[in-house]
Amino acid sequence: MESLSSSFLPTLPVDLQSPHHPTTVPAKSPFLKVSSVQIEEKSQTTATPPPRSLRKATPPPQTTRKPPEPPSLPATIFNAFDHFINNFVDPPLKPSVDPRYVLSDNFAPVDELPPTQCEIVEGALPPALDGAYIRNGPNPQFLPRGPYHLFDGDGMLHAITISKGNATLCSRYVKTYKYKIERERGFSVIPNVFSGFNGLSASAARGAVTAARILAGQFDPTNGIGSANTSLALISGRLYALGESDLPYSVKVDPNGEIHTLGRRDFDGKLVMSMTAHPKTDAQTGETFAFRYGPMPPFLTFFRINANGEKQPDVRIFSMTSPAFLHDFAITKNYAIFNEIQLGMNPLEMMAGGSPVGANPGKVPRIGVVPRYAKDESEMRWFEVPGLNVIHAINAWDEDDGDTVVVVAPNILSVEHTLERMELIHASIEKVRIDLRNGMVSRHPVSTRNLDFGVINPAFVGRKNKYVYAAVGDPMPKVSGVVKLEVSMSELDRRDCIIASRMFGPGCFAGEPFFVSRQPDNLNADEDDGYVVTYMHNENTGESRFLVMDAKSPNLDIVAAVRLPRRVPYGFHGLFVRQANLKNL
Repeated sequence: MESLSSSFLPTLPVDLQSPHHPTTVPAKSPFLKVSSVQIEEKSQTTATPPPRSLRKATPPPQTTRKPPEPPSLPATIFNAFDHFINNFVDPPLKPSVDPRYVLSDNFAPVDELPPTQCEIVEGALPPALDGAYIRNGPNPQFLPRGPYHLFDGDGMLHAITISKGNATLCSRYVKTYKYKIERERGFSVIPNVFSGFNGLSASAARGAVTAARILAGQFDPTNGIGSANTSLALISGRLYALGESDLPYSVKVDPNGEIHTLGRRDFDGKLVMSMTAHPKTDAQTGETFAFRYGPMPPFLTFFRINANGEKQPDVRIFSMTSPAFLHDFAITKNYAIFNEIQLGMNPLEMMAGGSPVGANPGKVPRIGVVPRYAKDESEMRWFEVPGLNVIHAINAWDEDDGDTVVVVAPNILSVEHTLERMELIHASIEKVRIDLRNGMVSRHPVSTRNLDFGVINPAFVGRKNKYVYAAVGDPMPKVSGVVKLEVSMSELDRRDCIIASRMFGPGCFAGEPFFVSRQPDNLNADEDDGYVVTYMHNENTGESRFLVMDAKSPNLDIVAAVRLPRRVPYGFHGLFVRQANLKNL
């Protein structure tokens, strides 16, 4: 996840990497089971061989790579400086930025995979799934030689395309400017934000090297520095790969499953700098609402894109008076809702050798509510909500003729661990009610389990919904199961709202679930009439599967399981695009 945005930081330094991916060997850690990385003088390979039942099949075609040109004299000098910084000024001492830990097990990167047929090993793929499920996530193209954080890494899309009961898997990098320039040169030149700025000395050293690379013409930061590794969105009929440190990258999926990057998009010059990786689309109007945030005023800017794909003027929010981390937001029929949390720029932490993005325990979180068609921030209202730190919003809606706003979202109870110790994070989904008449805010949990990556039927974005499907952290970002919640149950007796559950079993972990409606064009269809899909990896066997679950059943019964031709690493966010929409991309 570029998630904790690199828009917080200037275009500064990065670690030196090798054009070889890691393989795993045992290592010790007091925090988690890990493997170390080993440099091999050969092309990158996946860490796990294909299942025995697939070995007799025709192997997927191999992609060939033109060897990069030998580095120039300036590049050789800069790489030597990077090597010195990574080994003597800022070596990866913390597990959170040590590639031996961060890239262990199924977090290790994989090669690109051309469209390759998959084997259905259980059930059958329903006709409603004709289309493509695409998931984004970080997959570094070079072996890190210095600090590396989970949120760094080039974006890779893993798309399973389904047609008439058959499935094809394809994995391709998002061909960002960063990816292309580094692939051309054969080494990393553009900064990794989360792992490269821990302390003033490291920031100054890497900053100087990066400035020198720019002056030497090794890259042009005006072409973008983002990795597009966080999510995807369908905006006005176009599919985009997103990372909030850059502009969106337009992508498409062919009928045969091949993935193409079409280019960086600025909506006819009206979108500058960056945008959130979590835009919200109103299914009834076709409009998409989004925002960006950064280290300079205005720290928050809100905007929308109409159904024709035309970006509307910015609404600059100056009433957010300090740079905070806003990864996600929510919309209702009338409003946009922002969560100003305790994560933000933390100069004192940076001076002590920590990350420039950190928690401020003395800050009181706020919820901001602004009319979604506002022309300026004059109607923006802020409400203090102590202890509420929302990174991912699930949904929101209006009640009482628009006088009350209801928000459903996971509250991160240990937000200070977001960057350094993710295994210590616990997220409790809460329902928050904001009375716009008297300014009163009330809240209560709908479940006490460690849940995040909550999703709903996309047709209910901004409307009152009944059901949520959420990932069970074990710990995050590894997901040991999926639960279904009926969020209206807690209104009277405050009981836990989980009504269905599917745990994947020992050593089996998945990612974010996604809901796919069985009858998307039927306005009278039940809200939960559909399927929950996700990628799941078995760490005991090294096998990855695509799972389809019955969203209505009390045990989220498996409708279909597809064995994938090779493993899919753990990642972040995805979506399902129907066949009719794929044809129009």
